[in-house]
Amino acid sequence: MDRTRINRLGNRYIIVLILAIIFISCKDDPKPVQVKEELAVVEEPIETFEFGFKLEDYVVKRDTVRNGDTFGLILERNAVGYPKIFHIAEKTKDTFNIARNLQVGKPYTLLCAKDSLETAKCFIYQPNLEDYVVVNFQDSIYAYKSRKPIKYVEKTVTGVINSSISETLDEQGVSAVLTNKLADEIYAWTIDFRRLQKGDRFKVIYTDKYIDDTIYTGVHDVKAAYFEHNNEPFYAFRFESDSLKGIVDYFNDEAKNLRRAFLKAPVAFSRISSRYNLRRRIAVYGYKVRPHKGTDFAAPIGTPIRATANGTVTKSSYTSGNGNYVKIRHNATYETQYLHMSKRLVKVGQFVKQGDIIGKVGMTGNTGGPHVCYRFWKNGKQVDPFKQKLPEAKPISDSLKMQYLEFIKPIKSKLDHIVFKPNIIEEEEPQQTIIKQANS
Repeated sequence: MDRTRINRLGNRYIIVLILAIIFISCKDDPKPVQVKEELAVVEEPIETFEFGFKLEDYVVKRDTVRNGDTFGLILERNAVGYPKIFHIAEKTKDTFNIARNLQVGKPYTLLCAKDSLETAKCFIYQPNLEDYVVVNFQDSIYAYKSRKPIKYVEKTVTGVINSSISETLDEQGVSAVLTNKLADEIYAWTIDFRRLQKGDRFKVIYTDKYIDDTIYTGVHDVKAAYFEHNNEPFYAFRFESDSLKGIVDYFNDEAKNLRRAFLKAPVAFSRISSRYNLRRRIAVYGYKVRPHKGTDFAAPIGTPIRATANGTVTKSSYTSGNGNYVKIRHNATYETQYLHMSKRLVKVGQFVKQGDIIGKVGMTGNTGGPHVCYRFWKNGKQVDPFKQKLPEAKPISDSLKMQYLEFIKPIKSKLDHIVFKPNIIEEEEPQQTIIKQANS
């Protein structure tokens, strides 16, 4: 075989081999991968609004009023000149006197420009959790008062007494305020909560209060309650019995007022350290007779002192013996007096309702320890309140009685259908109420 033929066969062999390799490679080659294009999702920034302003538009500075702070000093620290500060204060003083009303410890917010100086443009002061004052001086200068959104969430709670109602509610994480409302406001005259029986049970419809949806401020009020004590039922329904004076009472299912004209004590959960005694003898005075015409209720300094009945403040003063004291006339027959306060919270001529806080327990005047000396007058003569047949609270008028009975029908039906579930609290979200107050 000549060399030319050998070369031709070799070339053909090489070509066939190459084609075979290509064929095999194509057969085993996987399908081409399809690359999916992912679209980038751009999330819009969440806008934050507070006090009616879009906070992203400002540099937000929060602080509290400190000792020595004034409105002027606060603004000077934030690049506002004195001439403008004076102009702002003068123009807004009729709405809110900034110079007089700033209190140490209260929070404020400054909305500042997004520039190198971060110049203050708006000052917002919060005297309490709900209310705030806006002093705006971005373009024109003006001030107004407003409130944060308030939400009331209706809830129900049931329980069975093993030892005390406070322990039963505490186990369920319910505020102690609810215990106080049941014991001192609603059932204070019908059930002795110090003598509850094991197995007594209760159902309560009440509302919790929230500010800005997030700040919980506690139990707002009790709408209705059912207490079964010694197998006897006690209903209670909240009802405004005097719209002119804003008096709210609790009545039972037969429209009878659960309240008496006077509270048993001016302070909650206290003990009597000394009773009314006209023949009292004291060792420090050589056991001489020193009449005690009041009833002493021992309590820690600062404990709130309550008016035991509706009335008008006739005295709010200080003497060396009484210390800080308040006297209230309730009607032509009865007066009460509260001695040794650390602080008086009412003024002469002011109308107070039963349960209103009129002062704080202290040790002012002639006293050996923190307490409130509660004195009681009947027809101008000091008497022992625990030996008096005190009148019942004003009954509901005939014109309101039918209205009341219709008012409580759906509430009583709901209360009756609540099943006793020890240690369970339920939230009635659908019945929440949101209250917003417009700028004033």
